[in-house]
Amino acid sequence: MIIQYSVAAIALAFIWLVVFLISTLQKGMVTIAEANQTLVEVRNAIHDLSGESKQLLQTANEITDDVKTKMKTVEPLLDSAQDVGEAIHSVTNSVKKPLTASVQSFPRKNQCYQTQKPN
Repeated sequence: MIIQYSVAAIALAFIWLVVFLISTLQKGMVTIAEANQTLVEVRNAIHDLSGESKQLLQTANEITDDVKTKMKTVEPLLDSAQDVGEAIHSVTNSVKKPLTASVQSFPRKNQCYQTQKPN
């Protein structure tokens, strides 16, 4: 009789184990299905983002080309401004030298108003 009870207990334990494993496997299947759905959504999001990033890069390249073209257009103007600055500097120096020489030839303020002290 003990053998029959033991066999029945083993059978019940085995049935309980099978039910538990089936429940666990079903939960695992649900989790895997959710993970697959998430992967599909991530792939779609990445696909959309890659298209937008390509458009962004194309726009950035167009802006860069536009800026380069405009810089080439403005460059002669900047060169001319530099030439004008150098010309003004040389004129200023050429005017400054004679003025400095003529100012130095005048007596200083202290020398003009200096009076002799009585002895």
